[in-house]
Amino acid sequence: QGVTIDGGHGRDDDTNQLNWPQGLFVDDDQTVVIADCANNRIMQWKNGDTTNGQVVAGGKGKGNGLNQLNFPTDVLIDKETDSLIICDQGNRRVVRWSRRSGTTQGEILIDNIDCYGLAMDEQRYLYVSDWKKHEVRRYQLGDNNGTLVAGGNGKGAGFNKLNEPRYLFVDRQQNVYVSDNEN
Repeated sequence: QGVTIDGGHGRDDDTNQLNWPQGLFVDDDQTVVIADCANNRIMQWKNGDTTNGQVVAGGKGKGNGLNQLNFPTDVLIDKETDSLIICDQGNRRVVRWSRRSGTTQGEILIDNIDCYGLAMDEQRYLYVSDWKKHEVRRYQLGDNNGTLVAGGNGKGAGFNKLNEPRYLFVDRQQNVYVSDNEN
């Protein structure tokens, strides 16, 4: 039997509501974070709390300030830095947002990217799908260029092409799994 941890209370911006939820991430301690896309925020629920979430990034209205998000589509928790890494699609950037109390803004990790999905492997490489370039790149944190790992040969259905790639998963052998949206 499933349990609803959020939503089911109509579409709006209260802490027990979501508006077009996209990517989510579940940490080892069962903390759940969700990219609440149309509310321009990241919501978090601690293990066992199914009544109200907490805004942990964004939530200051749609915008491009470092304290704002614009259409976030994916999020993950970086345990080593105790931070969130967010695909801020509407601002064409990937940002890191500390989970420490009192944090009011993020920092840009990668800019000028039409990101949609994120994944991180055990070596802390960050994988990002670019839905307009039809590719997935791997980034060492601090690197803004990345290395092409999938697609990058134009839009298409061939085995060396992608068509609007979205969400990602990377296994322990660094195999990259891509939800290839338009294929």
